[in-house]
Amino acid sequence: MRIVMFGQAAFGRDVMVRLLESGHEVRAVYAPPEASRPDPLAAEAESRAITLLRHKYFQRDGRAIPERVKEYEKFDADLNVMAYVTVFLPEEIIDGPRHKSICFHPSILPAFRGGAAIPWQIILGATEVGVSVFRPDEGVDTGPIVIQKRGIEVSPSDNAASLYFDKLYPLGVEAMVEAVEEISAGRAKFRTQLEENASHQGLIGDVDSRLDFRRPAEELDRLARGCDPQPGSWAELGGQPVRFFGCSLNNSGGGSAGEVLAIDETGILISARGGSLRFTRLRRGQGPKVEALESEISLGEVFN
Repeated sequence: MRIVMFGQAAFGRDVMVRLLESGHEVRAVYAPPEASRPDPLAAEAESRAITLLRHKYFQRDGRAIPERVKEYEKFDADLNVMAYVTVFLPEEIIDGPRHKSICFHPSILPAFRGGAAIPWQIILGATEVGVSVFRPDEGVDTGPIVIQKRGIEVSPSDNAASLYFDKLYPLGVEAMVEAVEEISAGRAKFRTQLEENASHQGLIGDVDSRLDFRRPAEELDRLARGCDPQPGSWAELGGQPVRFFGCSLNNSGGGSAGEVLAIDETGILISARGGSLRFTRLRRGQGPKVEALESEISLGEVFN
């Protein structure tokens, strides 16, 4: 099939490479504008002499930018493949090809719609996760599903990075490739999402990621792991925000809520309700991440 790729990062690159290896023709790649670090999808497209376009916006005041649509239409795509897309595309592009578009989402839709599905699955205690490939519509992650893969266990040590890179990333690549093959072969069956099972969570901000050590330690452990590496869970010490990374749950407690119980080469141990949390790395204010032992935080200090 004639494909136009919209995406970024290593995930987008790996999906594109697999599609090319399967004999599909990638006519163009849309990637984010250039940044301080090279984008793997963009770099791969350039190395293969595939047309590369890097627009920040495709819409203006809620309407398609005409020149963007005209530029896109010349590629005469059969299908748009959206692999890790963070930009809003207009209907004229989404529904332009004969087979329209398919998009990757790192949850078992309709649960955990939204742009922070991976962190929220850890934070809210999901025990089984998976990936979905769906056809975008006017809603947020609400379109009909063509491929879904599940059965991935969230371990007690998983953070957002490990859950994505070690588990959902490879599963997602397989799901995207399978979806394209099913569409190409005429076997694809799209099913409507059931709204009674739906949930939507927003992006995680400072209000969501703040640690209140009066809350149960098990709950805070999930919050800290869900926010690692971005944006980092946090609390205040001496009026300064401190962000935490590398969390593990300790069933032993003692001391008052937020009190530093121990600090050594294994990390900093902070008391919470019903247990304590150990963090291996910290970031004080706008400073760099450092090992807990290098943070100059003392035994007995209290976070709030």
